[in-house]
Amino acid sequence: MAECILVVDDHIEMAEMLAEALGEAGWRAEALDSGARALERLEAGGVDALVTDLRMDGVGGLELLAASQRLDPRRPVIVMTAYGAIDSAVDSIRQGAYHYLTKPFPPEELEIFLRRALEEQDLQKETQRLRKALREHLPIDGLVGSSPAMREVLDLVNRLAVVDVPVLIQGETGTGKSLVASAIHARSARARGSFVSINCAALPEALLESELFGHAKGAFTGATSERSGLFAEAEAGTLLLDEIGELPLAIQAKLLHVLERGTVRPVGSNRERKVDVRILAATHRDLHDMAQRQQFREDLLYRLDVVTIEIPALKHRKEDILPLIDHFLGIYRGRFNQSPVEGFTPAALARFMDYPWPGNVRELSHVVQRMVVLGRRALADVDDLPPALRFDSGNPMDVFTHVLPARELQHRYAQWALERCGGLKNRTAESLDIDIKTLNRWLQDGSIPDSHVPTQEQA
Repeated sequence: MAECILVVDDHIEMAEMLAEALGEAGWRAEALDSGARALERLEAGGVDALVTDLRMDGVGGLELLAASQRLDPRRPVIVMTAYGAIDSAVDSIRQGAYHYLTKPFPPEELEIFLRRALEEQDLQKETQRLRKALREHLPIDGLVGSSPAMREVLDLVNRLAVVDVPVLIQGETGTGKSLVASAIHARSARARGSFVSINCAALPEALLESELFGHAKGAFTGATSERSGLFAEAEAGTLLLDEIGELPLAIQAKLLHVLERGTVRPVGSNRERKVDVRILAATHRDLHDMAQRQQFREDLLYRLDVVTIEIPALKHRKEDILPLIDHFLGIYRGRFNQSPVEGFTPAALARFMDYPWPGNVRELSHVVQRMVVLGRRALADVDDLPPALRFDSGNPMDVFTHVLPARELQHRYAQWALERCGGLKNRTAESLDIDIKTLNRWLQDGSIPDSHVPTQEQA
């Protein structure tokens, strides 16, 4: 069906003459003699382009332009004006009109600009359609998996990318929370802005407040210059608050203020500034349980938890293990191209499938990396696996049938305890009667030191 062109001029003869010419050129054209009637017609819908006189009694051309943009921002608007109102016509261009024509003009000139405007509109629609198709069908870098649980995660990433609301990303340590956040940002309208991430557990409260909101010069000892803060760095982009469950209550109150009012106040400043930032939050903790125990602000939780993405633990999506192995093998063979390792024996792959992966995808990545770095043959075998994977079970009772170094036993026991505690490090440390730093050291002792082998970043 031909596009519908609405022609508006309080001199109805002018509107009808142009509508007739446009009809002969192949469009459906309607002529109206008042801005008020044109406004009703626009609200009824079905108008593909608007041609309007600027100066009319009652509702004028600029008001029709504003209404058209509100109802359909992509609809082209061409304004007509007398020679003496050129300034108003130029102003209409600034406000979003596609073009203006000075009366009198031949209908052929209007046809040229209308055809050009509608072709550009069609191109914009096709571009948007293609972008949507790409978002829905192209794989998301780093997020590998075809299990039902991961398909649901990938579907949510695509759907939430185009909706500018806060998202809470939950999952055990190492499941890929930061990758999900990065994918949401990359597929959103904010992709041209910065993606900024901060680990809320990595800094003490005083430094964390300054890092997030910035500080004024002289706000505290050592503040020798002004700092803008991460909210300012993420302007027009996305800010990921990783491990938000570790955010101190005092800073939670300030974050709630930012979400409610869209302004931040740097430390030591009495002035607020507007910010345009999308907030994504990630945690392995149960924030609703923390809110009930008054360890997390309930009002902040409701602000952050508009939509939640639950990333499943690797042990609950074992059908994704082999594709993940192939994915990481390709990465690390490219990075360490001197390695002879090209794959894994069936026996080694069976151990991969049997292992509970308490460290999730991050642990799997590290194991594949280790085997590529240390492997001596094309197909890495069971004896190339780290000790924790060489035996049939992750249970520390294996010590009675296999002699293990004390350090490795400690590492395996920590991994086993972490799995039993649902991947929650704080609960694991309490159960083992050790602090969190000691637990982290035990978990790392069985791995290659970071100074020797770079790790694949996943949260």
